[in-house]
Amino acid sequence: MRGTLVNVAAVLVGSGVGLAIGNRLSERLRRIITTGLGLCTLLIGMQMALKVGNVLVVIASMVMGGVVGELLGIESGLERAGEWLKACARSGSGTFVAGYVTASLVFCVGPMTLLGSIQEGLTGNPDIIYTKSMLDGAASIAFASSLGIGVSFAAVTVLVFQGALTLLGAQLAFLLRPEILNELTATGGLLILAIGLLLLDVKRIRVANLLPALLVVVLLTAARLSLGW
Repeated sequence: MRGTLVNVAAVLVGSGVGLAIGNRLSERLRRIITTGLGLCTLLIGMQMALKVGNVLVVIASMVMGGVVGELLGIESGLERAGEWLKACARSGSGTFVAGYVTASLVFCVGPMTLLGSIQEGLTGNPDIIYTKSMLDGAASIAFASSLGIGVSFAAVTVLVFQGALTLLGAQLAFLLRPEILNELTATGGLLILAIGLLLLDVKRIRVANLLPALLVVVLLTAARLSLGW
């Protein structure tokens, strides 16, 4: 889990730098930074979404996953976790929960998380996660400068989620099959697009409630392949 620990450190360091910068910025500058982040997030999500191979599978996964997420109340649970962390940190930041939820999703939904974690779990090679760590560290600076200290607590989510993927690397190796990985990446890209819309204040989307779509797309794609469709 060396890669994940380095990733956690990168998020913490980046967030610290972002907080130091953000405290010197006016509200107007923080808003324009958030707008820039939103646009870049849209671009990343679009690039990922275009990996789609079977659009019907992705559509079905988003709909079914969204229903499951709403019934389970994943977004509310993640927000409660953010509120708990906020209380533990004794923070008065009005953007703590938004920063925590947004950063957690951005740092954990991308394909590098899956690829890098499984690779490290299988071979012990953390190179992809090291590269992801540099990207997450840079993103943490930007996010923390505009969304505040909640971003740094996304390191907890990275540690738990990415660490679990690494420990289960051998069992999850089938996810690296191109047919499955492309659909999984495309579905993750749609979630990233939703985060971009959220950052731009275009629409308040309960992105976390769509997370089960990542599991559904794997199951549907595996079923399609086994049936030879």
